[in-house]
Amino acid sequence: MLAYCDYIADEINVLFWSQQSEAIITKVGNVEYDLHPEQGWMMSTKKTIKLTDMNGKIYRVTVEEIDNV
Repeated sequence: MLAYCDYIADEINVLFWSQQSEAIITKVGNVEYDLHPEQGWMMSTKKTIKLTDMNGKIYRVTVEEIDNV
């Protein structure tokens, strides 16, 4: 089965950027990939996005496929 982590993370990123007029979220980072720290190959399809709110608190939004339980 295909995983859509890239697509979902991109949609979340676009949504946060389009809601900037709300001013609660003041900074939206780029989509980060789960890469091997030394050799750079993809370890999983997990994607993360860092956000900053109007008070300077940083959040991490993670998109990760999970196995059906």
